[in-house]
Amino acid sequence: MVNTSSVNTLLSAIEDTGRDARRGGYSRPVYSAAELELREWFSAEAARRNLAVETDRNGILWAWWDLPGNDPTSPERRGALVTGSHLDSVPGGGAFDGPLGVASALAAVDLLQARENSGSLFRNRALAVAVFPEEEGSRFGVACLGSRLLAGTIDPRKALALRDADGNTFADVSRANGRDPDAMGRDDAVLGTIGDFVELHVEQGRGLNTEEFTDAAGHGPAVAVGGSVLGHGRWRFSISGQGNHAGTTLMADRADPMVAAAQLIVAVRQTAAAQSGARATVGRLEPVPGGTNVIASRVDLWLDVRHPDDAVTAALVEKIHGQAQKIAAFEGCSVQLTEESYSGTVHFDPALQRSLEQSVARTVPGAPVLATGAGHDAGVLAARVPTGMLFVRNPSGISHSPEEYVEDGDAQLGVEALADVLQDLL
Repeated sequence: MVNTSSVNTLLSAIEDTGRDARRGGYSRPVYSAAELELREWFSAEAARRNLAVETDRNGILWAWWDLPGNDPTSPERRGALVTGSHLDSVPGGGAFDGPLGVASALAAVDLLQARENSGSLFRNRALAVAVFPEEEGSRFGVACLGSRLLAGTIDPRKALALRDADGNTFADVSRANGRDPDAMGRDDAVLGTIGDFVELHVEQGRGLNTEEFTDAAGHGPAVAVGGSVLGHGRWRFSISGQGNHAGTTLMADRADPMVAAAQLIVAVRQTAAAQSGARATVGRLEPVPGGTNVIASRVDLWLDVRHPDDAVTAALVEKIHGQAQKIAAFEGCSVQLTEESYSGTVHFDPALQRSLEQSVARTVPGAPVLATGAGHDAGVLAARVPTGMLFVRNPSGISHSPEEYVEDGDAQLGVEALADVLQDLL
């Protein structure tokens, strides 16, 4: 018997998991109690659909819909069609970033299994739903860590040495959750099973709500096809000064890295605003030791820079670094810059993109092609396998925030579009 669930029913089942009472929205860092609960939810839903659930050596969950009569280890898994997304979140994130893609994949499997039972779907390759860990990088600081390890775009030694806010290494946390750190890294065997990867995701901007695409009522298309991912990276500035007593140290005697950090944050905004198409953000700042009545001895701040042209991104970071050095020197401080991650601009596979456009048009006529400024596992995997993306309209245009939103009807249209895409590729 084929299981049937709407994407909205699936999402409602996890709407209380990982709620953040302080920030609002959801906080679901990788291998937290909330994220582990979501992984169990996914595994149970996959099993209900008779999908074979496995976890690879990098912690990626796979739910396999094998061809009838095939042994799971058979060569027919090579070149399989894969869809899915992630279940972790940023601190205080929305309900749809990641889980919408996972729930939509499960709901699309429902439709495909019903079509196969009715004789309207004939498959010649396996299908898998994948869940990638630490996509947001909210715990260990590197986005898309699971897919980077799989694809070999990050040195496993660097990944395993990453620490969370409590000082736990990624190696220790992975080991505690059943992974062997020594086995983590590029996995050509798993990569060989992926023929195409299609990721559905909530749109994280206002692209589908711009005047170019909206109707008289102000509504844009429910679904778009991904065209490219902007180049982006994360850098850490460590500004060091002189820690001291807030009450006894005269203003003229201070080397306060917090003052330098404040000036640098303003300079980041001004520098990015002067460059067309650039986005630069300081979203995290940590003073050491962090006391109210203490002049900090060091301030770490994290810079996110994005631009379609990788050369411009590099030039922006270099310019901001130069400004940081001048600001720090003026305040009697020093500064150190460390690159934590970087991904160049990615253009999705042209042939796969054309296939997605043709398939989506049956459900959403006139669905546009959009570039995205957000990073995704599909962008990382594009270096190794053909990848593509679908975006579901977000009427608020807001993401990484509790105000992130997808209308129920749009979510279901996204499932239907994804099912059509997968059927055509199968």
